Amino acid sequence: MDDISTGTLSGILLALLFLSAFFSSSETGMMSLNRYRLRHLAQNNNKSAQRVEKLLARPDRLIGLILIGNNLVNIMASAVATLLAIRLFGDVGVAIATIGLTIIVLIFSEVTPKTLAALYPERVAFPASFILKPLMWILYPAVWTINAISNGLLILFRINPQGPEDNAISSEELRSIVNEAGALIPRRHQDMLVSILDLEKVTVDDIMVPRNEIYGIDVTQDWKTISRRLMQSPHTKVLLYRDNIDDALGFIHARDALRLLAKEEFSKTNLMRALRELYYIPEATPLNVQLVKFQRNKERIGLIVDEYGDIQGLVTLDDILEEIVGDFTTTISPTLSDEIKPLDDGSYLIEGSASIRDINKELGWKLPCDGPRSLNGLILEYLEEIPEANIGLRLLGYPLEILEVENNMIKLVRVLPHYFK
Repeated sequence: MDDISTGTLSGILLALLFLSAFFSSSETGMMSLNRYRLRHLAQNNNKSAQRVEKLLARPDRLIGLILIGNNLVNIMASAVATLLAIRLFGDVGVAIATIGLTIIVLIFSEVTPKTLAALYPERVAFPASFILKPLMWILYPAVWTINAISNGLLILFRINPQGPEDNAISSEELRSIVNEAGALIPRRHQDMLVSILDLEKVTVDDIMVPRNEIYGIDVTQDWKTISRRLMQSPHTKVLLYRDNIDDALGFIHARDALRLLAKEEFSKTNLMRALRELYYIPEATPLNVQLVKFQRNKERIGLIVDEYGDIQGLVTLDDILEEIVGDFTTTISPTLSDEIKPLDDGSYLIEGSASIRDINKELGWKLPCDGPRSLNGLILEYLEEIPEANIGLRLLGYPLEILEVENNMIKLVRVLPHYFK
């Protein structure tokens, strides 16, 4: 290289440093890509994404290619820098070249390009694939040889060079991806997606209408009473039973009742004939399972029974859907449910039958959900007796006052959240 001028050597050194920066940024950019976004782009016929996906199909070969190129240009840059420094500074040029080149390579060929590639992996990896793909074909013999030796060493240590084949993500990992999507997915859509993932953690017992709150009609009553209750029903489907709810007969749809009324055939006999068959749901059935069963059996409502066959409550398809999208009646204007009423002093009047899950969801509290499902049950479990009205207590750090007790059940409670610990 004695015949090469100093200016030419400087140009060669700059070119080698640029190539080193290219290989360094390519490695970081390729490995920092979001694989799921890359797969999505490739499936939508993005040529750059398809090219990168093929290169990443064998990451050992891609890394081998990049490291061969990076080390080759770095070693050449070291030789050129040493020769250039000796010409300029004499014998001390070796030390100057070593220190100076180390700093320059770290700043301009390693840290800066790798940081840029980590921040914008697609902008770096996609253009780099235009060069890396033909370079892979040119240097394939060297890449294959080095990878064969490297993989052989890994096999000696009982390590699979191909890595784990299972790239599936768990529900918890998917939940993190959704929560970290930020502005890419609207907040309401994020909440819905997370709610779908949470269905497997919630059972029908958590959202059911309790047995004592089921709106039903006793067919042993006189026809006038039955007609009045049927017309006053707040639901489109009403449960009919004989004497008590355990002797349930079936559901009558309001549409069927109106059809009988229009035909002037509205009688107890015809009403019984129009009943729809009961659909039973075992208690503790996860919501994701029950949603599929509703779809498969073409049902929209079912009675929850325990291991003894006793009816515990009622659940509908709408109840499960509301766990995903929220209460249909409060979706646009987020207000509290009828069971929770805020007062001017910052406290809340809460019905004893209110669900613990609903209270936590609507008020952001952290009452335990692994025991009783209602506020009444939680207080009774804590006191181990049925209390009198107008007494106060601190329940798990939540100060509250029991206002009404009726039929061995706490009906109304006043909670004072501004005194929480």
